[in-house]
Amino acid sequence: MAVYSDADSGEPHAREADAAVHLPGNAAAETYLNQKAIIDAAVASGADAIHPGYGFLSENADFAKAVNAAGLTWIGPPPEAIASMGSKIEAKAIMESAGVPTLPGANLAGLDDDEIIEAAEHVGLPILVKASAGGGGKGMRTVTKRAGIVEAVHSARREAAGAFGDDTVFLERFLTGPRHIEIQVFGDEHGNVVSLNERECSIQRRHQKIIEECPSPVITPEVRGRMGQAAVAAARAVGYVGAGTVEFLYQDGEFFFLEMNTRLQVEHPVTEMTTGLDLVELQVLVAGGEPLPEEAMSPPIEGHAIEARLYAEDPANGFLPVTGRVHEFSFEQAPGLRVDSGVEAGSSVTVHYDPMLAKVIVHGPDRRAAAAGLAAALRGARIHSSTTNRDLLVNILEHEGFLAGEATTEFIDNVGLDELARPLLPEALIPSYAAAAALSDRAVRLASSPNPTIPAGFRNVGSDRQAVAFSHESSQLSVVYETDKSGLRLVEPPDVTVGEVSAGSVELIAGESMRLEVSRYGSERFVDGAAGSARLTLLPRFPSASRTDTEGSLHAPMPGRIVRVEVSEGDAVSDGQPLIVLEAMKMEHTLRAPHQGTVTSVNCRVGDQVEGNDVLIVVE
Repeated sequence: MAVYSDADSGEPHAREADAAVHLPGNAAAETYLNQKAIIDAAVASGADAIHPGYGFLSENADFAKAVNAAGLTWIGPPPEAIASMGSKIEAKAIMESAGVPTLPGANLAGLDDDEIIEAAEHVGLPILVKASAGGGGKGMRTVTKRAGIVEAVHSARREAAGAFGDDTVFLERFLTGPRHIEIQVFGDEHGNVVSLNERECSIQRRHQKIIEECPSPVITPEVRGRMGQAAVAAARAVGYVGAGTVEFLYQDGEFFFLEMNTRLQVEHPVTEMTTGLDLVELQVLVAGGEPLPEEAMSPPIEGHAIEARLYAEDPANGFLPVTGRVHEFSFEQAPGLRVDSGVEAGSSVTVHYDPMLAKVIVHGPDRRAAAAGLAAALRGARIHSSTTNRDLLVNILEHEGFLAGEATTEFIDNVGLDELARPLLPEALIPSYAAAAALSDRAVRLASSPNPTIPAGFRNVGSDRQAVAFSHESSQLSVVYETDKSGLRLVEPPDVTVGEVSAGSVELIAGESMRLEVSRYGSERFVDGAAGSARLTLLPRFPSASRTDTEGSLHAPMPGRIVRVEVSEGDAVSDGQPLIVLEAMKMEHTLRAPHQGTVTSVNCRVGDQVEGNDVLIVVE
């Protein structure tokens, strides 16, 4: 059985369950962080166990205790292990006692702003501000300059409180260019604790993994053995039972303890596909008192598996999450392909939760085969929704640096988004894609016309030229076509010959034959072809007057809730100064002054819910 919020009432997890209980509201605190409501739902439905999933309460020791106290089975580690490892500060102390290498750091509990700066300088810049509870990059900030320390700490505290209900943060030395390697561990109630090999998770943005693989291209059998032994020792030190992950930073043959996640990880499928084990099944068996089966005691690594996290976000715009409707979401079946997704056609990406659409995993005989298969699966997917990171993922998977195994945690920064976020669809083909959308529209109009020999629209002369305009990202495209004795002819774009045309498919010849599939959703047109996909917006014939904003207006980048307003009308501000903090999709987004000036208008207050593109503040 499942629980669901208002926003998730129609989503697959609720419909596919045998039973589903509604948790009224949308905010995490009202729904998926509401411990009493979840336990009440389990008891009322007759469930005898609770699996907490990947996030929200999965690493909350109090929730685990409450589940047990209610007479239910907690499918996870003992609450005491969660408490000791759930606090990264306490976990680090345990590792130091156990002799596991750790990075220099500082606990910020009880320190004022001046003392925070002093602690940071003692650790040494650059530093990482980290939430003690939770994970997934939430409540984490990199600081390279003294001036940004206090702001980063306060922002991380707010984000951690919203995501995990705990605002405790600490500092840690930031390594430049390490690899992120984690060990999957598993324990049972019979004293067995095993390592199920490593996963490499170095490809990250905003300190959150987006590509994970097993095995790592740089970990030797000797290093794998040492890391596995350290991870097992860490698990034994806290009496660990169930699935967990011990994470390390690796550099030049040495590794340093990062944290332990006392839950199943989002990237667990790559371990499943290289070991043949079902980790969720093992979780259920172990929670029921069963010992780990023989095949889980020392599994080999078979082949190679790579996972990519597909997000509704805009890499070219600071990886900002993007809300919107998912019109179609499908992948062609292929050997070794697995798609774990919580969305489908008709789903909505809302501001309330993480914008991940799916985990796409491919298993192959070797690393290059897995990377090629995953890139092909992403290229061929029909993803009709708002902006996603698909192109970024494909460009990474096909990059020679990645294929050579050279990627570190700074791979995206070092290579640059100009190269990695470039569109898969060549710019030269965009006019042809717009032409396909226009001709497909014409086919629909003809099919719906009372007299199929007369095109619908303002003219009833079939040979007259028809002009259609679309927008694509920041550009505008014009398509002009006419009908002659030989059929349809494109006037603009030139040098393109029209082949077969239907409501959903158009054949064009522009140097080579292209079969383009066109889907229509209101004013949006999604065009899919072998070269890539394009989202086009049909422009009205007579556009209404556009809104003119005051110069210096700052817009909300997406719908969200205002959590801080740092300035008032009349304040003088400097270039880059933080002005407003917006919370959306479990992350904080800071609006900064675009230039030195004076605040002439503040149009929001703390607690306000705002829409995307609302003018929040004006700096003249």
